[in-house]
Amino acid sequence: MNSKTIVITGATGVLGNLVAKTFAERGHNIALLDRDQIKLDSLVRDLNLPNERLYAQTIDLLNGTAVHDSAEAVLSKFGSVHALIHLVGGWTGGKTIPESSEDDFESMLNQHVWTTFHLLHAFAPQIAKSNWGRVMIVSKPETVHPSAKTALYTAAKSAQESLVLTLAEEYKENGLTANVIHVKSIDTKNEALRGATTPAEIVSAMTYLFSDDAGKVNGARIPLYG
Repeated sequence: MNSKTIVITGATGVLGNLVAKTFAERGHNIALLDRDQIKLDSLVRDLNLPNERLYAQTIDLLNGTAVHDSAEAVLSKFGSVHALIHLVGGWTGGKTIPESSEDDFESMLNQHVWTTFHLLHAFAPQIAKSNWGRVMIVSKPETVHPSAKTALYTAAKSAQESLVLTLAEEYKENGLTANVIHVKSIDTKNEALRGATTPAEIVSAMTYLFSDDAGKVNGARIPLYG
């Protein structure tokens, strides 16, 4: 496969680190967008890529103008953008709907919905120009079968998935696929937790989705759990 440019958000976490390292080792250009400068600098050192293959920026993904500026900067540096792997997000739960606060709901919407909207708004047209593109997020099966005391997270993730799956329909004629990987939990410490998915298993699914063989896998929720 020819070298492609991949935008990765939230790459300073355990999963994001592995995603960045895996695709860098495969020869692709990497654009890292994160809010933590110290962790971002550490990842840049670990990747040890030549400058022409790496773009790293601290950014507030809730700032739509900043995200658009970043998309232009990535395009200017690499000439094209082929993929977005969006890994930013968190979890707030453990309360019933009446017990939940507006602030917690706003936090979930910000992390999952607004960051995704801004990224897709800025990067999807650039990716579509390549006539070959990939968009991926990681989510949970609760969006399909909600469980008690997860309403704020589930509502936000459901909206995020809707954005991604709608994008899959809007750009399918441009060779762009957009998919959701479902996991129940991520086993970041390799504790062999029942029903959990390891970062390596998630990255393996991503590398498949990134391949030409997965060109017809589009608009899917992919279950990656036992």
